[in-house]
Amino acid sequence: MGVDPAESSDCLIYELTLGRAMHALRIQNDLLAATILLDKGADIYELIYRPRGMDVLWKSPWGLKEPGRGVPMSFSSQAAWMEAYGGGWQEIFPNGGPACTYKGAELGFHGEASVVGWDYEIIAASDRACEVRLFTRLKRSPFRMERTLRVERGRPVLAIRERITNEAGEDMDYIWGHHPAYGAPFLGVGCHIDVAARHFVDDGIYPGPENALAPKAGYAWPYAVRDCVQTDMSRIPPQGTRRYTDAWFEMFSEGWYAITNTALGFGVGMAWPLEIFPYAWFWQEMGASSGFPWYRSGYVTAIEPFTSIPGGGLVGVMNDTGTHRTLRAGASVEADLVAAFYESGTGVQRIDRDGTVLTKQESTLCL
Repeated sequence: MGVDPAESSDCLIYELTLGRAMHALRIQNDLLAATILLDKGADIYELIYRPRGMDVLWKSPWGLKEPGRGVPMSFSSQAAWMEAYGGGWQEIFPNGGPACTYKGAELGFHGEASVVGWDYEIIAASDRACEVRLFTRLKRSPFRMERTLRVERGRPVLAIRERITNEAGEDMDYIWGHHPAYGAPFLGVGCHIDVAARHFVDDGIYPGPENALAPKAGYAWPYAVRDCVQTDMSRIPPQGTRRYTDAWFEMFSEGWYAITNTALGFGVGMAWPLEIFPYAWFWQEMGASSGFPWYRSGYVTAIEPFTSIPGGGLVGVMNDTGTHRTLRAGASVEADLVAAFYESGTGVQRIDRDGTVLTKQESTLCL
């Protein structure tokens, strides 16, 4: 009788199909499992903490869009992106936010990397460690992208190494970031955000009353004040509370954040290089937005390491803040990130770049 990969405690990499036709790849060890959508952006669709059997990433109520099925219903790249957005964790490149025209090409909402298919090759596969390389070449922009995922037995850490190469004969500008969105049942009352940033700023997109931040106002983390009402933004509100947040974190001492569910006694966090991603976008959609696509049904929080602010598209960023990046002809840029699980009911003091987690009121590595 064969061994069910989902039950195995070894490090494994194997293919699977989600829904009717979505081609996916899973990489796992004894403590975590990550499911990658090869047909769509190499999204990390599931990030599962195996000791609790819980996927921490948010899932859209409309589900995954099957590749090659159905008739396109919109010429809006944002509407099309949302229709294909099943939740999870996207890589955003070379554009972030609204579509724009750059060097004669329309760069769609949140960038081409998050919608194209990716190929893969297995680098290492043993019961102690697994490593897989994902790769793609964009069509509207002259970039080749590579992403290596690695897990090691006994460590609740997904290690990510990335390399982006400009294959053009001219310099190219870009925005680059990661868009992990967290949802129920992990996200809920008792969830607390720790982040190594001193300051956060509203980006001015949503001035409605569900936004606890005043338009374009900056605050010392974690408290926001609007209309004489103070809100602790480190606390996740319960389902049924209407909140919309579109902001960014800045003034990081180190590149990391953690979301701890104190009721469940575990959490998840990320660490990244500040020289590549000096900001982190902060997005919450919690029953606030009426109409397409949310219809006041969302309950999701995302903290997203990024090169640039605000989320107004590449050309907008070039004109507004100049925080875009430029990759010289033939040059490459690399980054190492980690996602890590940990056991704690108190929160996190720090996450190191290798995934080591120091929890509050503790002096040793959790797990």
